[in-house]
Amino acid sequence: MSDSYKIKHHGVDDTTNPSTAPALSDILAARLSRRDLMLSSAAAGVTGASLSLIPTLAEAAQAPLASPAKLGFTAVPFSVADRVIVPDGYSAEVLYAWGDAVGLKGNSPAFRADASNSAAEQAAQAGMHHDGMAFFPLPQGSRASKHGLLAINHEYTDDGLLHGDGMKTWSGEKVKKAQAAVGVSVIEVEDAGKGRGWRVVRPSKYARRITANTPIGIGGPARGHALMKTEADPLGVEILGTLNNCANGKTPWGTYLTCEENFDGYFVNESGTLSDNEKRYGIKNKDAGYKWAWEDFRFDLQINPNEANRFGWVVEIDPYDPKSRPVKRTALGRFKHEGATVTLAPDGRAVVYMGDDQRFEYIYKFVSKGRYQAGNAKANSRLLDEGTLYVARFDADGSGQWLPLVHGQNGVDASRGFADQGEVVIKARLAADVVGATKMDRPEWIAVNPKAPGEVYCTLTNNAERGGEGKPGVDAANPRADNKFGHIIRWHEAGGNAAATAFKWDLFALAGRPDAKSDAHKGALKGDAFGSPDGLAFDAQGVLWVQTDVSTSTVNMKEYAGMGNNQMLAVVPQTGEFRRFLTGPSGCEITGISFTPDSRTLFVNIQHPGEPENERSDPAKPKAISSWPDGDAGSRPRSATVVIRKLDGGVIGS
Repeated sequence: MSDSYKIKHHGVDDTTNPSTAPALSDILAARLSRRDLMLSSAAAGVTGASLSLIPTLAEAAQAPLASPAKLGFTAVPFSVADRVIVPDGYSAEVLYAWGDAVGLKGNSPAFRADASNSAAEQAAQAGMHHDGMAFFPLPQGSRASKHGLLAINHEYTDDGLLHGDGMKTWSGEKVKKAQAAVGVSVIEVEDAGKGRGWRVVRPSKYARRITANTPIGIGGPARGHALMKTEADPLGVEILGTLNNCANGKTPWGTYLTCEENFDGYFVNESGTLSDNEKRYGIKNKDAGYKWAWEDFRFDLQINPNEANRFGWVVEIDPYDPKSRPVKRTALGRFKHEGATVTLAPDGRAVVYMGDDQRFEYIYKFVSKGRYQAGNAKANSRLLDEGTLYVARFDADGSGQWLPLVHGQNGVDASRGFADQGEVVIKARLAADVVGATKMDRPEWIAVNPKAPGEVYCTLTNNAERGGEGKPGVDAANPRADNKFGHIIRWHEAGGNAAATAFKWDLFALAGRPDAKSDAHKGALKGDAFGSPDGLAFDAQGVLWVQTDVSTSTVNMKEYAGMGNNQMLAVVPQTGEFRRFLTGPSGCEITGISFTPDSRTLFVNIQHPGEPENERSDPAKPKAISSWPDGDAGSRPRSATVVIRKLDGGVIGS
């Protein structure tokens, strides 16, 4: 999810989509004049913390909306302070930081501020760079709001912080520690009552760490496929580990979906000959600086050519059963997953919305063949293994289509390099190229409005290469060249049915500075007060929460001057009101959104506080940018989960 490219994207152009599918530029002109009119209107009445949304396009379908929620807090201002700031009347407390014990029975090593914890100790502690997250009530199936489980992603590692001397020396032990610092935590949490706040329960029978070396099963059409087989797994049925876990999903049947994003950065193929599949997913002749292949030959594709095919999936985890085996659900496709938002169609089929977070990549959804059955765990456990994977095409007239990625349809067949459905999902990006999906400006989180059936939102965080030399130009759904600030798109599924294959769409908001004057953004950013929208979720009241991920390198650009640290905003879709709710510490990303069922507790993740431009901290001065959350008491900034509550015990945001 992180917005930097110098390490995680090899320091070069991260675009890997060479397809010649239409960019829609040739049919944009007639629509553009209407869009300019709307932008001009939007710029006219924007004041302070209450910002006007881009009005809905006339041709967009309008689902009936419930009465709008009301925001009851005073917006916080921009901030450059090295702390979490929330509105008056709220508290924000650190719950679970990198290195804190997960709570395994008889194995709760304390975090050592000099980063001297071993790999074995790290495997029993919180990983680095907290990201997507979900709350699961205890007991299971209840709506308890004071006791539950948190499943938390750990996206990647900053080895300058993780090891005492950073990357000055390198060893197999350091690789093992880095592999233990990614993946997922499952922790038990409770409100201790009597004003003592929330705490992690230790020890806990639910406590669990899933790392880059945890055995994980394979479900769906890629299970047992020739392209999934390795010397260590000749049947292609079990994978070691999950990594670069970014945003997430939560199923109606009580499981957690963790999403593998920038997996390519861990692999290397120095043969000098890359396959089309490797190129399309960003594999290169060097890794992104993690150096895992030096000590773990799984990540050397000359030795294990199929290993990269085993990453880039959505992984399903049962947080209530620490002995259960996670499963990679291959029917949902392989790409750089930024979330897996689950909803139910009217007939009970499960629908999963997913973004592929890279420039000029696509928006997908999966519709299950089977139907959700309340209380039938065995039947629900197979829902994500069989169904139809679709990719979105946004047409210039405001309509859209979900294009099936099914072997034998729309040119996705052996003549284009797809022998079967297993190969389609393994090479989902290539299949999406064939059917002519719309190239988007880095699709990230997706949220479904609980108050408006079939209304869906997606953050498109930025794409400074849109319209650049040799790059796709603007189109209706991605209307700005040099899109440094990003935007939010919205669509309405036909008939309010999430399983529909047609939709109507509109531009919900264009992000950016109120006073940006660059030619690339002129006339499009008046009144906007955030950049690089990323995290996105609705609460039970129908308030949309937006989190930002402006990278350390980007935040220093003149266009961003004065906007301060990354932030979280509350939005009332019906009234067009944006209001800033939270600002984070220096160098951080705001990510992870999860409410308790009563909406009185909000969990938010603060990722990579103190991140330098190259994403590798200097171990000689680890607090150069941030000392959050430990301040003078610690020596290294730490990602952490924060608990936010209203002091009067009320609903968050009210």
